[in-house]
Amino acid sequence: MKETPLSNCERRFLLRAIEERKRLDGRQTYDYRNIRISFGTDYGCCIVELGKTRVLGQVSCELVAPKLNRATEGILFFNLELSQMAAPAFEPGRYLNLFLKLLYISDVWLKISKMIYLFKIHFQVWQIRVDLHLLNHDGNIIDAASIAAVVALCHFRRPDVSVQGDEVTLYTPEERDPVPLSIHHMPICVSFAFFQQGTYLLVDPNEREERVMDGLLVIAMNKHREICTIQSSGGIMLLKDQVLRCSKIAGVKVAEITELIQKALENDQKVRKEGGKFGFAESIANQRITAFKMEKATIDTSDVEEKAEEIIAEAEPPSEVVSKPVLWTPGTAQIGEGVENSWGDLEDSEKEDDDEGGSDEAILLDSIKMDTGIEVSDIGSQDAPIILSDSEEEEMIILEPDKNPKKIRTQTTSVKQEKAPNKKPVKRRKKKRAAN
Repeated sequence: MKETPLSNCERRFLLRAIEERKRLDGRQTYDYRNIRISFGTDYGCCIVELGKTRVLGQVSCELVAPKLNRATEGILFFNLELSQMAAPAFEPGRYLNLFLKLLYISDVWLKISKMIYLFKIHFQVWQIRVDLHLLNHDGNIIDAASIAAVVALCHFRRPDVSVQGDEVTLYTPEERDPVPLSIHHMPICVSFAFFQQGTYLLVDPNEREERVMDGLLVIAMNKHREICTIQSSGGIMLLKDQVLRCSKIAGVKVAEITELIQKALENDQKVRKEGGKFGFAESIANQRITAFKMEKATIDTSDVEEKAEEIIAEAEPPSEVVSKPVLWTPGTAQIGEGVENSWGDLEDSEKEDDDEGGSDEAILLDSIKMDTGIEVSDIGSQDAPIILSDSEEEEMIILEPDKNPKKIRTQTTSVKQEKAPNKKPVKRRKKKRAAN
């Protein structure tokens, strides 16, 4: 399924709003969307919601043989899944460039930052696998994926290991408590969208803002303001001052996100120790009327009265004054100059047809009276057949009405009527004599 294109009106509207320092969801220029973190029943499983963008993170581990060139280092494997569940346009092979870019940024960010220490156990090393699944796409996948990966790695617990000689023993969670990973720091990605060739800047762009942006700058940083990686895309030229400004903003945002992650981890650990309920099912809000309510966006109405007065002052007075209503009859009134209602009036052609039909019926009745001597009235108004009889000649005439009544005339030799030149000819039918 192809992605729905953005119309020119929507594009101009978005760019105009960005120029006026406004966003569709009511945020300011440097504001992040609401971040929500929920954990599963197993360690290393979490869901991160950045606005309407949702990413599921899952971490697993196993002991494998080390690489030949790095025999003492562990292996960190990263995988990102873009399925059609997140967006109908994510078909296999269609968004290959986007997938490769996201995978490259995430892989380089995790490996270069060296946030995890993976030690060697005898002749084997730990292989940590991070799987991220995009559940819903509403823009800024990189930031949501980075937060989900960091939270999943911090929440994960590996099984305890003991080495005796050449024998390596892995203990189950029932035998020994799992051990957390050695996390050195938390590198978080912050995305900056540029518009009008770098003139305007937005933090955490949504899906519609990403469609109209000219370039994207991604900065991975930890709370100690140490830059782990910087990646720019879109082909725009950024100045030194712009990059420094973005790095300062990223430092503030990373500190806030790191504090939020630490609080979420502490709350989950506290619930597990106390034996409370935890997992995705417990994190879902109850089905109440206010469960899916949206927060009210603040609107600045300080200068509304001034703008209204300016609009009224600049407006031109009406060209014509509406006349007073005229009351013709109770319940009706006329405002302004109207036209006489012609609804229901017959056209001239219809009137002529009615006149011709009436004259033909009169001629038909006159001829029947002359032949039979019996008065006939309202032939077309009766539904049952009409029977005309004469006792002297014992003659029966049956006239049956059709769906489309035709003009019926009896043929007479003694009486001839002159046809009018402006009237249609009338068809004649012979009498049908009924057998005795």
